[in-house]
Amino acid sequence: MPEFLTDEIKEYIDSFYKIKPKDLIFNFSKSYLHHEMDRGSKKSQVKRIRIHDLRHFNVSLLIELGFSATAIADRVGHESIDITYRYAHLFPSKQKEMAMSLTQVRNNKANDWKDLLEEDDKDV
Repeated sequence: MPEFLTDEIKEYIDSFYKIKPKDLIFNFSKSYLHHEMDRGSKKSQVKRIRIHDLRHFNVSLLIELGFSATAIADRVGHESIDITYRYAHLFPSKQKEMAMSLTQVRNNKANDWKDLLEEDDKDV
């Protein structure tokens, strides 16, 4: 869990009076969350999303940040890495980035070989 989120949760829990280990810290229902999502989307005039879409956004963001599918699957609790790979279509630019990176590596290696061959020619 990110440190900033840990800090926010600790602060939230500290705001309770005499909280017991079995007490709920989030005492609202799924229907309340739906209601608040509706209210927020109307107020901000944006399309309403499902609560589960926030999970998809989190996975998508982690992919964009460059984390591996296995690390993401482990973090979000996907039973199979195949589930995580379903998000790959969200970032077609990643394919282009990978191709560009491979080209860059190849060009760097080609230049290294060229430099090495030139050095060998000078030594002869």
